[in-house]
Amino acid sequence: MIGLYVHIPFCLKKCNYCDFCSFDNLSIDLRKSYIDSLIREIKSYKRDGKIRLETVFFGGGTPSLLCAEEFTSIHKAIEESFDLSGLKEFTIEANPKTLTEEKLLAYRMCGANRISIGLQSIHENEMIKLGRIHNLADFESSLALARQTGFDNINVDLMYGIPRQTKESFQKTLDYVLSLGVSHISLYGLIVEENTPFGKMGNELVLPSEDNEADMYYLAAKKLSGAGFSHYEISNYAKAGFESRHNAGYWTGREY
Repeated sequence: MIGLYVHIPFCLKKCNYCDFCSFDNLSIDLRKSYIDSLIREIKSYKRDGKIRLETVFFGGGTPSLLCAEEFTSIHKAIEESFDLSGLKEFTIEANPKTLTEEKLLAYRMCGANRISIGLQSIHENEMIKLGRIHNLADFESSLALARQTGFDNINVDLMYGIPRQTKESFQKTLDYVLSLGVSHISLYGLIVEENTPFGKMGNELVLPSEDNEADMYYLAAKKLSGAGFSHYEISNYAKAGFESRHNAGYWTGREY
């Protein structure tokens, strides 16, 4: 029983902090070539005694940038090449700007039962600083669609330590997300990496002080724990039974 990670390196726009392997300028031909190569690699794992999967995780990049047909073709290769009879968790990462009902229905048809939606902040000025392509209305629409199409295991990604973010603005983001009734919250402190737009700004990048960033971390830990979330990993909080099986596999050294 292993976890399968599928990387989708496509983005509409790279965020200012991102140093993951992702590209916002791929031509249609390159995108098709990548998907074809990905499917060939998936099929290379096919054997008589199929490998049993416990979890599947589509990450990126922006997996929700795939059209329903592209996603379904990749899933078909997985279904043909691996044993999914013991699958417990199937996660899709999504950007609110790129989710549609058609895509969400395709995910559900393929067995996806968990979705991770990147919000980061509820404040437009903070989203703009990060280089996000969505706004709060996009997120709210995507969350409603995810629920309408049958997703009840929903993670929301948040960030702290954002340029010019205050403890007060961060608390408002936390309070808002807690009001949504989601089952999982991932909370990441901003890391400024070399060769990203943030990394190239030098002293022009005005960040909260280390003390303020630490205060945000402890504020979140207290507030989320008080709301019934288990702080089961340094950046992750879950209601009982909704811990991420796939990510826990990395942290505990399981095969993937």
